[in-house]
Amino acid sequence: MLRKAKVSDVRMIHQMINQSASKGEMLSRSLMDLYASLRDFFVYLDDEGFLVGFCAMHIFWENLAEIRSLYVREEGRRAGIGRKLVEACISEAITLDLLRIFALTYQTEFFASLGFVVTDKSNLPEKVWSDCFKCPKYPDYCDEVAMVIEL
Repeated sequence: MLRKAKVSDVRMIHQMINQSASKGEMLSRSLMDLYASLRDFFVYLDDEGFLVGFCAMHIFWENLAEIRSLYVREEGRRAGIGRKLVEACISEAITLDLLRIFALTYQTEFFASLGFVVTDKSNLPEKVWSDCFKCPKYPDYCDEVAMVIEL
């Protein structure tokens, strides 16, 4: 089941994000940050109500949003859950009249299958780098690929 995240989901999202961050797959996030951005998140639950995955769409400006913190548990991967989560974010962006979404990712084939195309990071406004300053790879060793979709 796909739905917007609830306060009761935050601690599990926090745990899963930080496990993924420890593997270098994404940036860690604090509980405070997750509570503050809770409305950005969609979650996917299995039939027993167990959190399998989540994804956030963060609005930067009137014409730009970011898909971030996409995560699906190993046992849920390759089942279309990540696609459903990103499509929910895209649908919400369309509802909000946001016509440009980007992602910084290692999963280029996945995002390309959803219509995202690779772009040079310099094509993104400097404001999007606010989270990058927290990354140990910034600025010289960033190996994420910038991808964008125009809706």
